[in-house]
Amino acid sequence: MLRGLVRLAALGCALALATACAGQGGAHPLALEKMGYLYVGGDSIERDGGRMYVDAMFTEYFIPAHCTQPYPIVLVHGGTSTGATYLGTPDDRQGWAEFFLRHGYAVYVIDQPTRGRSAYDPATDGPLLRAREASTLQMFTAPAKFNLWPQARLHTQFPGTGEPGDPAYENFRMAQQGSIDGGVRMDTINRDALTALLDRIGPAIILTHSRAGPFGWLAADARPGLVKGIIAVEPNGPPFHHPEGPMSANRPPGAAERPWGITYERMTFAPTVNDPAELAPVQQPSQGPDLQGCWVASGPARTLPNLVGVPIMIISSEAGFHAQYTQCMSQFLTQFGVANELVRLEEHGLPGNGHLLLIEKNNLEIAALIDAWLRRNVH
Repeated sequence: MLRGLVRLAALGCALALATACAGQGGAHPLALEKMGYLYVGGDSIERDGGRMYVDAMFTEYFIPAHCTQPYPIVLVHGGTSTGATYLGTPDDRQGWAEFFLRHGYAVYVIDQPTRGRSAYDPATDGPLLRAREASTLQMFTAPAKFNLWPQARLHTQFPGTGEPGDPAYENFRMAQQGSIDGGVRMDTINRDALTALLDRIGPAIILTHSRAGPFGWLAADARPGLVKGIIAVEPNGPPFHHPEGPMSANRPPGAAERPWGITYERMTFAPTVNDPAELAPVQQPSQGPDLQGCWVASGPARTLPNLVGVPIMIISSEAGFHAQYTQCMSQFLTQFGVANELVRLEEHGLPGNGHLLLIEKNNLEIAALIDAWLRRNVH
């Protein structure tokens, strides 16, 4: 009898395992040659009679068994999140890391210094700022219910209700983390960590989201030969000055503006800019309904020489708050001699997305659009 019960229990476990494993991947099993992690960047400092590392960056990597693309893709998450945002979605669907693996790319997923599996040291990094739940609802998961910007009413793609109590919303909220204060310092430690990663792995494509936008520009500026393409998904902006209006209440206290246009940290201009005031920004009129007027440089003609020739795709959602001014990021680069392509998702049959488009219901269709663009433009 006992032997029979053991056999039944074993059979039950096997059936449960088969059920748990069924249907969790794509159309075929995911084949990896290797996966692992590394830490890059940071500084070794003395503390309490010993030594410790601060501001190092955790990087998880996945190498497909059949690597068909010439360059790996580095996935850089936005503010208040971690690399987990690329590993799946709050409603447990395939994320962008798996998508690009299945399409032949080696994939590197980072946790920004001070976030996730990258150590945070209060004495070095300062206090953490945390997003209010109200701003999460208004900006990310349920903007159509608040209509704080003209395009917000078009938002339809966040999975579930986007409100407290919904499983996808709660899973998303549990993944949120605090962020260090200070625009320049965040730019600096992430630029240094990304360039250390590039020095280690070689040429790569950098994909950024939101607050990570400046990190892509800065990494290309610091290692122009190693950045083979930039995908800037709703990059931090607009150039120079924060937009005014109802959304200004959701900015963290002391939020700095971008003195170098698209970054908080110094960029390389030709002729050289020693003081960002030399860029002398002025605001243009709005170029269309529901679009904000862009701030542009008014000083002598210059270029961003280290970004010239890097293929750049800028992605704007239809309903996210960046939809008002993502065109300004494109115009800034163009003004400084940097060719780029601004892609508005609704113009490609992908309507209703908000700022978190990489985890929304049509995230794989957006990833396919990126993949097609990379195959055409990055060689």
